[in-house]
Amino acid sequence: MTERLAVVIAMYNESQSIRTVLDVLKKIRPDDTIIVVDDGSADDSYAFASQVEDIHLLRHIYNLGQGAALQTGIEYAKRIGMDYVVTYDADGQHDAKDIQPFLETIKTGEYDVILGSRFMGTTVNMSKMKHYVLKFSIWFGFLFSGLKLTDSHNGFRMLNLKRFPEFEIKQNEMSHASEVLDIIRRNKLTYIEMPCTIVYTDYSKAKGQSIFNSINIILEYLIGKVR
Repeated sequence: MTERLAVVIAMYNESQSIRTVLDVLKKIRPDDTIIVVDDGSADDSYAFASQVEDIHLLRHIYNLGQGAALQTGIEYAKRIGMDYVVTYDADGQHDAKDIQPFLETIKTGEYDVILGSRFMGTTVNMSKMKHYVLKFSIWFGFLFSGLKLTDSHNGFRMLNLKRFPEFEIKQNEMSHASEVLDIIRRNKLTYIEMPCTIVYTDYSKAKGQSIFNSINIILEYLIGKVR
């Protein structure tokens, strides 16, 4: 039986980028199932995404946050029988060519989760300040999860639903990235880091890749832990 991979994309006000992201994915990964979750966009994101054939387009009526949108996509992937899920950003900062080496590794059955690392791979147009903030977040991630990683807030990751179908993100906002590490630790999941490419454009920075946003993610995570 052929093992099936779903690319899950959380989309919020990405009308400037989503069509290009989907077109590139369709060209490079024609056999993958693409699941796009429109998280209550107020622009034309849903209309642009709906122009792309052979994708699964879901919609939140209200904006719930990236974590919630990813979880909706993951749950849908389970329902339609996907074996693996890769989470993928809608702003164009990820490289579809990174998916294949991740897939080949997870198909060995050794790992529950593969975490992308920009510091093992390649970054384009990342500022020095952003570099320092991300390095701090690695220390922060180790403090709370105990996982020794080279990159702790990377949205490019692959989940093995065959080995751990109970994977569930509960933090709705951007702090879900820290929660993923908690899930790995609590459930003693096997994991590995692999290199990936992150491209910082003026658009992606404006959409939430700013230094202040990285700090907000940490604060959201701490508030979530307290709750």
